[in-house]
Amino acid sequence: MPISPRRSSPARPLPEDSLAHALCCAAELIARVAGGAALTDILADLWVPRPATPPAVRGAIQDLTYGTLRDYGRQDFILGRLLDKSLPEPVQSLLRVALHRLDVRPDSAHTVVDQAVNAAATLLSGRFKGVVNGVLRNALRQSATLRYAADADLVAEMRHPPWWIRRVRDQHPQDWRNVLAAGNVHPPMALRVNRRRSTPEAAAAELAEAGLSARTWPGGALLLERPVPVVRIPGFAEGRVSVQDIGAQAAAPLLDVASGQHVLDACAAPGGKTAHLLELADVDLLALDADPQRARRIDENLQRLGLSARVMAADCRAIDRWWDGRPFDRILADVPCSASGVVRRHPDIKWLRRSGDIGRFAAQQAEILDALWQVLAPGGKMLYATCSVFREENQDQVARFAASHADCHRLTIEGQTDRQFLPCADHDGFFYALLHKAA
Repeated sequence: MPISPRRSSPARPLPEDSLAHALCCAAELIARVAGGAALTDILADLWVPRPATPPAVRGAIQDLTYGTLRDYGRQDFILGRLLDKSLPEPVQSLLRVALHRLDVRPDSAHTVVDQAVNAAATLLSGRFKGVVNGVLRNALRQSATLRYAADADLVAEMRHPPWWIRRVRDQHPQDWRNVLAAGNVHPPMALRVNRRRSTPEAAAAELAEAGLSARTWPGGALLLERPVPVVRIPGFAEGRVSVQDIGAQAAAPLLDVASGQHVLDACAAPGGKTAHLLELADVDLLALDADPQRARRIDENLQRLGLSARVMAADCRAIDRWWDGRPFDRILADVPCSASGVVRRHPDIKWLRRSGDIGRFAAQQAEILDALWQVLAPGGKMLYATCSVFREENQDQVARFAASHADCHRLTIEGQTDRQFLPCADHDGFFYALLHKAA
């Protein structure tokens, strides 16, 4: 259902361009996420009935929502010190959003409190307007004490669920703090150059001419100094460049595709890696995705880039429903996973995931590997990929598979048995393992 602030009849409508309106909408969104809804879905619900919403208004709402969700655990810790019991939604989430805003904009504390109170007046008949005012003013008076206490609490400091923190700490003992910290910040923005239409040098020159600073990475990826809307990126609409994380851009080159090969991208949506493979060589490529709506996005992305492939909506595990019997020379298995390596792009994941989900993802990944191995040609290569930092989905999964398939040989990546990108300032978290099928 479309989201709209719950307003009492006597309250004046909030001006669309006001901070109060953004606080109110963000609170509604976060209340829905706290109730189990996915942020992508409810954001779509918000904009469908409001197609004319100005970009600045959309941006303000999304910034507050994403920022508050990235701060998972911190606001609730502070509210636990200021409230005897939780308030009804969406008032509780309004306080979460306001506390986040106070944290990132302490110079505008008076405005934030004033606008949060205005927002509270439109929620639940305004019954909690005074409570919101009092809680936020207490938060400001006790700010130093509350900040010190929050920094001493592991969940409030690291802004991740306790089980997530334990898992990362146990599996990445040298890097766990950096991994968790990376999940709490704005993600970087990188571009992949379509080598059929441009070059990294030409794309970099176009960016400079447009006043956008970027660094060139090995392999030709361009990392923007700061993210910008795609409408500002020269060459995007014309298909000369695509937005794709640097870590994700590592996938296609690892498969070592050559013209004429029969290639499968088994979990392809939204099509970034599919397009990259087609940019590298003239291959006969089949792109699958189990979700028909997501599969349509593959076609849309390929059309913008001037590329073509066969696209099918199908579960790659059900090979009898889509495979024509011709083995594939190369397979990209970018499997569904916890998305723990890209959580800063999808911060609702921290609210929605449970520890038991990791085992369920691992079971699904094992089914996919077993199915796809059947359609890989002898002598062919499969790249197993996730955007996870958890061993159960990565190293442990590949080790189990290799041990149970005598014809599977693990190929090295840069001298290592696999490649784990841990999230950092320049890229997200990804895992890759390259498997060769004996001839």
